[in-house]
Amino acid sequence: MTDPISIPGKVIVFDYGEVISNEPTVAERSEIVALAGMQERASQFWNSYWLHRFALDHGTVTPKEYWRRIEHDLEATWHPAQHHELWLRDFRSWLAIDPNTLDVLLDLQRGNTRMALLSNAGRDFASYYRHGMLGDFFEVVLISGEIGSSKPSRAIYEHLLRELSAPAKDVVFIDNRTDNVAGAEAVGIAGHVYTTTADLRLFLSRLTQP
Repeated sequence: MTDPISIPGKVIVFDYGEVISNEPTVAERSEIVALAGMQERASQFWNSYWLHRFALDHGTVTPKEYWRRIEHDLEATWHPAQHHELWLRDFRSWLAIDPNTLDVLLDLQRGNTRMALLSNAGRDFASYYRHGMLGDFFEVVLISGEIGSSKPSRAIYEHLLRELSAPAKDVVFIDNRTDNVAGAEAVGIAGHVYTTTADLRLFLSRLTQP
């Protein structure tokens, strides 16, 4: 068993996607494309998927509206059941937790280090984040789709600080995207761009030193 990670006086804030979670697999992505009937137009499908993701993560469209927008872009005709299945398979593809990052969370928890979660995600992820076992780690869980702003906008980091009742100097933000880390740093929050768990452990170990 690894040692507890105790970082008194700091709040370590984690992104979710591709930091805590694994990236969806090639097989999972292929299943989604096949269900949409877009095997011959996969690049167009993913262009539309990401084009409308901002609105979904911003909370300005519902999951149903999100998939209808993609359907419209592709000039497809999907049965209502397909919308549900597409949502389900996509949602499920983001649920797998990286066991190495989980070990880091457990070590921080055993060290009584304060933690929070800040994720660009639709409102449909709220229950999974808060009421699944992930919720045990975090004193605050913030989801862009509920707030109406998303990383890397200044507003979401200011919202985070208010929710934590903590000054920026006491907060550290972990994300795999450099622009999201830069957004946090712009309001005075220390940042770390996640690449590997080993690198994350090294970064956190330095924070434990006086």
